Amino acid sequence: MFFCALSNTNAQESINELLAAGVADTQRFAEYYTAPASEGLVYSISNAWFNTAKSPRRFGFEISIIGNTSFIKDQKKSFNMVASDFENIRFVDNSTSKNVPTAFGGSSSETVVLTYDDPIFGDQEVTLSLPGGIGSSDSSFIPTAFLQASFSPFKGTQIKARVVPKMAFDDAKLNAYGFGIQQNLLSWLPTNKILPVAVSAVIAYSHLDGVYDFSSSEIVSGENQKMTLDVNSMLYQLVVGSKLKIINFYGSLGLLKGKTTTELLGSYQIVNGDISSSEITNPISITNKISGIRTTFGASLKLGFIGVNADYTIAEYNSASLGLNFGF
Repeated sequence: MFFCALSNTNAQESINELLAAGVADTQRFAEYYTAPASEGLVYSISNAWFNTAKSPRRFGFEISIIGNTSFIKDQKKSFNMVASDFENIRFVDNSTSKNVPTAFGGSSSETVVLTYDDPIFGDQEVTLSLPGGIGSSDSSFIPTAFLQASFSPFKGTQIKARVVPKMAFDDAKLNAYGFGIQQNLLSWLPTNKILPVAVSAVIAYSHLDGVYDFSSSEIVSGENQKMTLDVNSMLYQLVVGSKLKIINFYGSLGLLKGKTTTELLGSYQIVNGDISSSEITNPISITNKISGIRTTFGASLKLGFIGVNADYTIAEYNSASLGLNFGF
């Protein structure tokens, strides 16, 4: 998500000035700026791993086309930037703090004054606008889509895999995949056939990686300039649902744990004043760990080998999912 924010020229021009203020200040700002996008991606790629609690027939095979939307809360679109947290950055009007956009925020931002050390002229100041976000008042969601397949090698067991075809736009590339297992916990009990509900456990791993190469932008001199993103998550979910033939309802409670790593790599020739410069290599590395409880409610309808399901998940990032399922 923040690849898009960095793809505009104003954001790229800000890199030079921010790094001139020092790596520590740049890292601190980047952590606040990217945190909601990192969290949102973890929740978004971990949704829609199940569409029922029922047991599939043994050797059954299902292909699903899944669309998902995670909703961005207003408080995730900005953060309170406290001037005292930064060594060489202050607001133009000397405010102690202001709300500025995150990667999910609006396109306009605040103007700040950066102080840097010029080896010839000493302390110098420069004014710049902080990077804006990719959003607007009408942009409040993160869309994702998956192609998912599942196979039942044993009674009550489903092995699952999902993939997003590699995507490339401008100078950015994204790739996502995942693996999971769903086990009906009652499938081996002799009373399973007479119980009105099914109870299943789901464990799933999801991964997304991306790279945005902006070496060709020539905004900041240097080599091999790129931003990389690595997102990993584990989902542990307990699902309870009905066992009717055509329409079924399900609900679940689970735990999501994730980790994201964002890095700004390459060499950057940072201009300090009019006649001096310095080179910085691999200046930023940000790691975020996410953990949260989530609850899902949904319904599925099956007519022959074609089925459709819809559900809503309540979590730090609420989401809605829709699936088209083909069972064989």
